[in-house]
Amino acid sequence: MTDSSSPMDQSVTDPGPLETAAPTSPPPSFVKLAMRNMVRKGRQSLVHFGLTAVGFSVLLFLLAWFGRPSLPQ
Repeated sequence: MTDSSSPMDQSVTDPGPLETAAPTSPPPSFVKLAMRNMVRKGRQSLVHFGLTAVGFSVLLFLLAWFGRPSLPQ
């Protein structure tokens, strides 16, 4: 009643063409993927970079403002 050559048994024992192929190059690094994504989404990346730069500048300015010595009266 059970057939030993069922498709389920073959898929388990036969790895298929995708699993037997050796990788030709290592996967790209995270930096390379980030750069590729930044080039692909050019304007959005520039806007986010600009907002980050402005926010960091404001943070530094506020830290300098609140950390300044108080003037004697």
